[in-house]
Amino acid sequence: MTELFSPFHLKHLTLRNRIVSTAHAPNFVENGHPKDRYRLYHEEKAKGGVALTMIGGSTNIAPDSPSVFGQLYAGDDSIVPWFQRLTDGVHAHGAAVMCQITHMGRRTAWDDGNWLPVVAPSGVRERAHRAYPKAMEPEDIARIVEDFAAAAARVHRGGFDGIEILSHSHLLGQFLSPLVNHRDDEYGGSIENRMRLTLQVLEAVRAVTGPDFVVSVRMTGDELTEGGQTADDCVDAAIILDKSGQVDLLNIMAGAPYDDLGLAEWVRPMGLPAAPHLGVAGRIRQAVELPILHAGGIADIATARHAVAEGHVDLVGMTRAHIADPHLVTKLQAGDEERIRPCVGLGYCVDRVNQGKPAVCGHNVAMGREQTLPHVVSSADQQKRVVVVGGGPGGLEAARVSALRGHDVTLLEASDRLGGQINLAAKGMTRRQIWGVVDWLINEVTALGVDLRLNTYAEAGDVLALSPDVVVVATGGWAEVPEVEGAHLVQTARDVLSGEVRATGEILLLDETGDHPAAVAADVMARAGHSVHLVTPDRGLLHDLGPTTSAVALRDLAGAGVQFTCLQELARVEACGNRKCATLRHVLTGQETEYEVDYVLFEAGTTPMDALYHDLKEGARNHGQLNPLDLIEGRNPFHSLNPEGGYDLARVGDAVTSRNIHAAMLDAMRICAFV
Repeated sequence: MTELFSPFHLKHLTLRNRIVSTAHAPNFVENGHPKDRYRLYHEEKAKGGVALTMIGGSTNIAPDSPSVFGQLYAGDDSIVPWFQRLTDGVHAHGAAVMCQITHMGRRTAWDDGNWLPVVAPSGVRERAHRAYPKAMEPEDIARIVEDFAAAAARVHRGGFDGIEILSHSHLLGQFLSPLVNHRDDEYGGSIENRMRLTLQVLEAVRAVTGPDFVVSVRMTGDELTEGGQTADDCVDAAIILDKSGQVDLLNIMAGAPYDDLGLAEWVRPMGLPAAPHLGVAGRIRQAVELPILHAGGIADIATARHAVAEGHVDLVGMTRAHIADPHLVTKLQAGDEERIRPCVGLGYCVDRVNQGKPAVCGHNVAMGREQTLPHVVSSADQQKRVVVVGGGPGGLEAARVSALRGHDVTLLEASDRLGGQINLAAKGMTRRQIWGVVDWLINEVTALGVDLRLNTYAEAGDVLALSPDVVVVATGGWAEVPEVEGAHLVQTARDVLSGEVRATGEILLLDETGDHPAAVAADVMARAGHSVHLVTPDRGLLHDLGPTTSAVALRDLAGAGVQFTCLQELARVEACGNRKCATLRHVLTGQETEYEVDYVLFEAGTTPMDALYHDLKEGARNHGQLNPLDLIEGRNPFHSLNPEGGYDLARVGDAVTSRNIHAAMLDAMRICAFV
């Protein structure tokens, strides 16, 4: 562990350890500024012991680089006071802080912001962001160099310890890549020419920030794409940066995130190998004198320790690991490594940002909600008797948080194991790491002394016999079949995953939700050798998923031979001997097509299993009602509506309505953290 905890000298800075949270855009901006929500998010990591937190992933510097996924905008002076408040807050907890700036080049949209033309070295379109860029003229280049310098001056005035220039896949990196740069002037052709703009920007940035300011470059170590920058090209670029004397740190990335799968390879969800590019970073470390930082799928302490101890890097980026647990470092230092909440690669953080929504962690619901929810749950003034019914993620989180409050907690679970629907979700190969969510929760409630009672189907009398002060119903929901002619011939995807139905042969799987469950069922059946046809009424497959998780899931399904059809709904099902005849209807034209298959499966979310809740409702002080404003603003949500009631009652997760892991755990935290 000494490798990770040894201090590191970076120019004038002494970093307290080797662990870094690298720059990213959580989409917590307000008018392009990092206000209180943004600040508290980074302060929490500083409290948790991180050495350096980099803010402002893809902070834009110019009006023709518009924000399309919630980035900061450092193109005018209005951001400086907010910078100063943030840096003061992070420094107060002993961490260093830097800000990343960029011009996105073609990696943005022309029909957003000020509707200015997108610019790039050449007119080569990127699939991920879809704009056809204008080839830059010399005047564009000169203007953007000035914009970089002006933004760097604002970062310097904002109290940061340093700045990071983002090259990888953005404008500066586009000049470096033969895939994008087809110029025949002094900015194209040789590596020296393609590096020219980067060196001009660095010179301009150093001129306004001075010599006693850390300057990092986030650069490509290998595009890993035919026709792109090779590892040798990138080593040559790193040597040029080293010899320039303008750079203090290199942050090495790999890959080409120019489409959804490329983005997934870069910001890796579950279903992809962890930390595959340490060797890329290590090769550059051997070629230059500059210190090396690398982040890319490094989610666990063993990998981080290996990266530093084996000399691949000097500093290790554990960004999503800090999203899952911002107190990662302090837990390590206290010898509580097993208490660290793991990043399991749910991908909910980056995918939500790419959908235009604020980032959340799939299972750390306090992340990004530091204004109202605690990362460290405090003890209650008075101990209460809490009964939780249901051992899925929502019920386990309710039990965990209640136990941390110091309450006497009993959890009743009808089955012979904890985990709820995660037991089904983890059966697919691509998503099997999802088990890590409940594995951690089970370890926590066990360590906290929760009374866990399995094989206990709880009715109202069983709950009341425990004399509860608070009852949390987390009984989940059951899957429904469609209301169509022949519905009795249809099974659900959950039936297959649970083992209640063994679907074989040719299988038609209708997905009404566009989320992970149908994909997991298809994965399980296809890997078992069956012929699976995945059908959706949506215009795109896995409609509700973001680009990284959907790209990996669809790649794996396609590789397993799954067929895909969009814009079709189930009209009816009939028996055809021992098989089924399913009629699909085109949702736009109404045209019908018949398929003869062995099984018809359906996925349409869940219906609440809420009978217990309704049986307990009349005897509850609050009649089961929760005050919405109290939930939102972080207060006790129970109000007395029934003076004769004997307990407070709440339900969470799918027992309310069909949602996801995060929603269930957020329900539980909002209720139990203030009771």
